[in-house]
Amino acid sequence: MADRTVTFETNKGVIVATLFETQAPITTANFIELVQKGFYNGLTFHRYEPGFVVQGGDPLGTGTGNSGKHIKLEVKPELKHDGPGVLAMARSQNPDSASCQFYFTLKATPFLDMSYAVFGKVTEGLDVLEQLRKGDVMKSVTIGA
Repeated sequence: MADRTVTFETNKGVIVATLFETQAPITTANFIELVQKGFYNGLTFHRYEPGFVVQGGDPLGTGTGNSGKHIKLEVKPELKHDGPGVLAMARSQNPDSASCQFYFTLKATPFLDMSYAVFGKVTEGLDVLEQLRKGDVMKSVTIGA
């Protein structure tokens, strides 16, 4: 099975990422389920750290919300924060606390490797990603082929 894509239609433009379903099946299944329920539609990016990450997916918009479900940390040495546009799950201090919040890296962040679950990478719209700021909106998030 080929890995599917996710399309984020934001107020700044469109971002497309390939999901690493084969390499991160637990994480991608959780994310795809939320996308298919429309969970992310209308949510904001609640965190912007210049030169680091843009984070979103919190239903509360504060960085403290979750989907009511948590997943086990899923890391592999080959899944790295190796440049801009890496898609990974945010979590609290508990390694198995990822739920619905995710982030995109704005540059390589190797210190996050093996601590946060990488599950995709931007293939189109890196220029859009770089324009995102706190408060920007995900108008719709959809899964493609």
